[in-house]
Amino acid sequence: MKLTSSLPWPRQFAVAVLAVSLVAPVAWAQESTSTTNAPPGASHTLDALVAEALEKNPELKFYDAEIAAAKAGRRTAGLLANPELSGGVGQKRVTGGGLSAEGVAWSVSLVQPFEWPGRIGLRKAIANQDIELAHLGYERFKIALAGRVRTLAYGLFAAQEKSAAATEVAERFKALREVLVQRDPAGLTPLLETRVIEATELNAQRRASEAALATQAALLELNQLRGASPDTRLTISQANLAFRPPPQDRSALITLARTNNFELRVRAVELAQQGFRVDLAKNERYPSISVGPTFSEENAGNDRERIIGVGISLPLPLWNRNKGNIEAAAARQMQAEVSLNVTEREIQRRVIEAALTYETKLREMAKWRPDSVQHFREAAEVADRHYRLGAVPISTYVELQKQYLDAVEGLLDTKKEALDAAAQLELLTGLPLPLSQITPTEEKK
Repeated sequence: MKLTSSLPWPRQFAVAVLAVSLVAPVAWAQESTSTTNAPPGASHTLDALVAEALEKNPELKFYDAEIAAAKAGRRTAGLLANPELSGGVGQKRVTGGGLSAEGVAWSVSLVQPFEWPGRIGLRKAIANQDIELAHLGYERFKIALAGRVRTLAYGLFAAQEKSAAATEVAERFKALREVLVQRDPAGLTPLLETRVIEATELNAQRRASEAALATQAALLELNQLRGASPDTRLTISQANLAFRPPPQDRSALITLARTNNFELRVRAVELAQQGFRVDLAKNERYPSISVGPTFSEENAGNDRERIIGVGISLPLPLWNRNKGNIEAAAARQMQAEVSLNVTEREIQRRVIEAALTYETKLREMAKWRPDSVQHFREAAEVADRHYRLGAVPISTYVELQKQYLDAVEGLLDTKKEALDAAAQLELLTGLPLPLSQITPTEEKK
C-alpha cells in the first residue's frame, strides 16, 4: 500500500489499456520458456560429455570399418594370383598300312602366374598408404569431434544462461507492469513510460525465446554427436574457462602445423602414394609370367603315349606398353603435389587467422572484471527498486536492464568464440597442451 500511494495516480488509465495486450504474449512466452528449459535430473560436465561422445559417437564405426577395409586391402595386395588349371579331351585315330586304331587323347596343365619383380611390393606400399590415410582420418575425426562437443556443450550452457537472464529481466518488467496496471496514469509522460516498459518486456521475452531455440539446436546436435536420443535432456554444470596464451612466435605455430596438421599429413601421404602408383604403372609395362607342369596322354589301340613337361606363357608387349597409364599416374602425381602446396598455404592462413582471433578474444576478456555480470545484475535490481520509488528515471532503468542482458551475452559469446578459436588452433597445429582448461565451479552451500 505504501508503494501504491507513492506513485502518481494518473498512470492507471494508460496501463490498464495495455494490460490486456501484454498478458497473453507474456503467458505464452513463459510457458514456452519453461517447457524448453525444463531441468533434467542430472547435470553434466564438459569433459564428461566429450568422453561420452568419443565412446558412443556412431560415426566412429565408419572410421573403424575404413581401417579394417584398408587392412584387408593390404592382405589382398600381398597375395599371389590363383593358379590356373586347364585341360582338354578328344579322340585320336591312327591309320597306316591298311590298319587303323582309335583312342582317347587328353591333356591337363597347372600354371602359377608370377608378377614381375617389385610389382607386389609396390602394391603393398600403396595399401600401406591407404591404412595410414584411414588412421589419419580416424584421429582427425576424434580431435575434431572433441572440439565440436566441447564448443557445443559450452554453447548449450551459454544459451541456458542467456535464457535465464532474459527471463529474469522479462519477469522484472512483468512485475512492474502488473503494479502499474493498478494505477490510473494520466498525461503523455506516464503513457510513454508504459509504452517503453511494454516494448522492453516484449524484447526481453523475444531474447529469451531465441536463447531457448539456441538451446534446443545445441542440444539436438550434441545428442546426435554423443549417440543419444534427440529428446534426451541435459544441463551443463557451471564451469570456469581458463585460457592460456598461444605461442607468440607465429613461425613456431606454422612449423607445428607443417608437422602435425592432419590435412597436410594426408596430402603428403597421398603424394607419396601417387609416387608409388607411377612406379607401379611403369612396372606394369613388363608382363606377368605363368609357369607350371603339363601332362598329356594319347591312346590309340595298343599304343599309349604320355608327355610330361613344364609350360611357360607370357604376353608379348608389342602394342600396349602401358604408356597411357603411366602418363595418367604422372599427371595425378603432379596434381597431388600442387594440392599439397595449396593446402600448406591454406593451413598457414588459417593458423594465423585462428591465432589472431584467439588473441583478440583473450585481450577482450582481460578487460573484464571477474564479477562484471554480478555487478550489472545488482545494478539492474537496484534500478528496479528505485524506479518503483520514483528515484530513477525510466531511461536509466531500461538502459540498465538492457546492459545487464548485453553484458551476459557478451561475456558468454566471447568465451564461446575463444573456445572455438582454441579448438581450431589445436586442430590446425596439434599443440601438445590444450589452450583451454575447464574447472567446475564449486557450488555454494
